[in-house]
Amino acid sequence: MSLLAIAGAVAFFAGVLVSIALHELGHFVPAKIFGVKVAQYFVGFGRTLWSTRRGETEYGVKLLPAGGYVRMIGMLPPNASGQARRWSTGMFQSLIDGARTQAAEEIEPGEEDRAFYSKPWWQKIIVMLGGPAVNIALAFLLIGAAMIGVGVYQPTTTIGAVSDCVLPATANRTCQPGDPPSPAKAAGVEPGDQVVSINGVAIHDWRQAQDAIRAVPGKTVPMVVERDGSRTTLHVSVIDNRQVDLTNPGKYVHAGFVGVSPTQVRVHASVGDVVDSVSSMTVMSGQALLRIPQRMVGVVQAAFGGTRAENSPMSVVGASRLAGEMATGDIAGAHLSVPDRVALLLQWLGALNLFLGLFNLIPLLPLDGGHVAGAIWEAIKRGVARARRLPDPGHVDVAKGLPIAYAMATVLIVMGAVLVYADIVNPVRLG
Repeated sequence: MSLLAIAGAVAFFAGVLVSIALHELGHFVPAKIFGVKVAQYFVGFGRTLWSTRRGETEYGVKLLPAGGYVRMIGMLPPNASGQARRWSTGMFQSLIDGARTQAAEEIEPGEEDRAFYSKPWWQKIIVMLGGPAVNIALAFLLIGAAMIGVGVYQPTTTIGAVSDCVLPATANRTCQPGDPPSPAKAAGVEPGDQVVSINGVAIHDWRQAQDAIRAVPGKTVPMVVERDGSRTTLHVSVIDNRQVDLTNPGKYVHAGFVGVSPTQVRVHASVGDVVDSVSSMTVMSGQALLRIPQRMVGVVQAAFGGTRAENSPMSVVGASRLAGEMATGDIAGAHLSVPDRVALLLQWLGALNLFLGLFNLIPLLPLDGGHVAGAIWEAIKRGVARARRLPDPGHVDVAKGLPIAYAMATVLIVMGAVLVYADIVNPVRLG
């Protein structure tokens, strides 16, 4: 691994730690504003490496940089009887009672109104959404810095390259003797030709050219190109080929293919372009979250000798290693310029922040979404009680969800360990 790759990986890892710190700050600030007592603000887990106390809050860094936390007093309410603990011999009830007792012991006399559970439901939602909101805002800023500040490549209507042969989209090889020539090659299309029209449809941008070709598989159509100042009509026999679906990159479809790609120019994107890009990434991240259980099976197989998929989940170790590859600029046989590497790293860190923000919105404890779900349920119960003129039902007892929280935490720890191992022995590679 080169020094440049190491520097890129370390810089990305530092960016992840900053993102975690800012995520926790997203909880910390509104908690302070609403009067919740914050006892600790830490980045990392495990043994404390450094800490300092400012006022009532201890700030610090711990050994394992695998997350962070803000410890607010009174995260769990007392039980319905008003007592911190109700003794029981049941295993789950004992876990709940123990956690409830620990939460109650953090509340000093006179500070009951500073406990998190005592705050209005809407304040709880704001506090718990603060962390994911910071991650999503960081995603916009980082991706925006890449797209607006550095720029993005936009295809033109000028042919940049002509394929020598026809290969399936899933083929991982170059052209070999005996492979059929591409339709564009056979028709005489050359790099530098500017596409004027296809099948009688005037072409003003490359997406129009793609749509016009993909819509006519199996037909021979006229393609008018401008070459050396004059226009030439070429007759291209469009073939039916298995290709990536433009509207769903994870799927393949049968569409027309001729074997050309455009030249591209760097342009500075607009805010609207950034919004569109982040929106698309949000949809893809949501789909990825739904497929995590399925993809983890592939990760386990890859960890013990199987093939690692390019879209495989990965740990921060794997993400940092890929960032190192991006920093070198040598990707899939191409050498990226320094601005391109910077843009790629910014977008990679932005994509990670977006995924972390969405992941934390899953409505299960111990994730932020679990506390948000509890606050929403509290608002519904109290609203129904007011409408029916019934007594106030009180705070929702999120402590009852602790068995799920413990199970979820165990799953996350095991997943994290498997991902780190797989990222070491069989990492995802670019290109």
